Amino acid sequence: MGGWTRRGLIRAAPAALALPAYAGERADAAGAPLRPWRAGGLDIHHIATGRGDATLVIGPDGTSLMIDAGASATPAPPALDIRPGAERRPGEWIGRYALRRLAEAGAGRLDMLLVTHLHPDHVGDVQEISPPAPDGRYRLTGVSDVAAIVPIGLVVDRGYPDYAFPRPWTAPFALNYQAFIAARVGRGEAVERFRAGADDQLRLRRDPTAFPSFEIRNLAANGEVWTGDRDTTRRLFPPLESLPADDLPDENACSTAIRLRYGAFDYFAAGDLTSSTYDGALPWRDVESAAARASGRVAVAVAPHHGMFDATGAETVRALRPRTWIIQAWHAAHPSSTSLERMLSRRLYPGPREIFATGLSDANAATHPWLTDRLASRGGHVILRVAPGGASYQVIVTDNRDERDQVLTVHGPFACDP
Repeated sequence: MGGWTRRGLIRAAPAALALPAYAGERADAAGAPLRPWRAGGLDIHHIATGRGDATLVIGPDGTSLMIDAGASATPAPPALDIRPGAERRPGEWIGRYALRRLAEAGAGRLDMLLVTHLHPDHVGDVQEISPPAPDGRYRLTGVSDVAAIVPIGLVVDRGYPDYAFPRPWTAPFALNYQAFIAARVGRGEAVERFRAGADDQLRLRRDPTAFPSFEIRNLAANGEVWTGDRDTTRRLFPPLESLPADDLPDENACSTAIRLRYGAFDYFAAGDLTSSTYDGALPWRDVESAAARASGRVAVAVAPHHGMFDATGAETVRALRPRTWIIQAWHAAHPSSTSLERMLSRRLYPGPREIFATGLSDANAATHPWLTDRLASRGGHVILRVAPGGASYQVIVTDNRDERDQVLTVHGPFACDP
């Protein structure tokens, strides 16, 4: 598979890099199905449906966490085609993907689901064709589609219980998500508000004492950012009553951010946080940079806000300095040339790095080929496979055009700095 495919989806990794992440076991290899998760390892799946963000984490003890389950109704173009196909809704594809991976780990449910913020490409859009849930209280899309396929133990989001910060939502997709949450609560199922600064909310739940180096730190939400001291936070947003209505924090600025750590491996994900301050007029809106500084250097970072023009700012790139970037792209605007150039910049931090996109439109590729030609992948599910103990990891790209989970390329292993 040397060079680029005809549609420019994947650049093949050199064969010499395709080494096993689990000592003594068969390696993942191009053309073969993705190997199952193995106990002691950490797998992070960035699921590519072409319509939003969805990430499945399977921890070293088998604990599972999904971050978002997006299902934007934006048509193609400018959105990408639905993958594997339009015969199912994006949330259904996400749920089916999770079900396969969890079955391999001997699990029949998701332990936790984190909703970073209430936008359609993270919780699911609502259309007239969106079918009602069995109880008729909400429609099936995104998160609720996943829940209809895979039981969820705990849902965590930034807005529970009243969803009134910074002001109540009236958009149909947000009200539908809130109706889904109300139905969960009515059934006695667990929902919690994301606690910025905490390290015990998103945690291993099966055998945590066996893996003491595993931690998920809640870095930021609703303008509250971890200080680095125990679980304390500092507030970036000014008092809301002091702001004009047009200057109230938007949903992106309120997004949650986390840092996952396993041994020497670190991973940063921050929903749709941005570094935009409206050209300096509202400096407090740059929660992205503050969250990145709270995190510090990581092995892998997910580009906030899909690598859009208003995110992945210079201070964020300097603070994170990852070996690997992942862009959860589903729109022709993902990524922007400015953000992509910063991710590649040796002026912001030295050393090698690769950038993996879960999708890339032909229009985007044609706009700035001097940058997109340097992407390590342009489409497919992007899986991080971290070795037991967290000393190294691989990046595996699998085909999202069907459900066979066929490996396209394997990159690494990459050693993690302590």
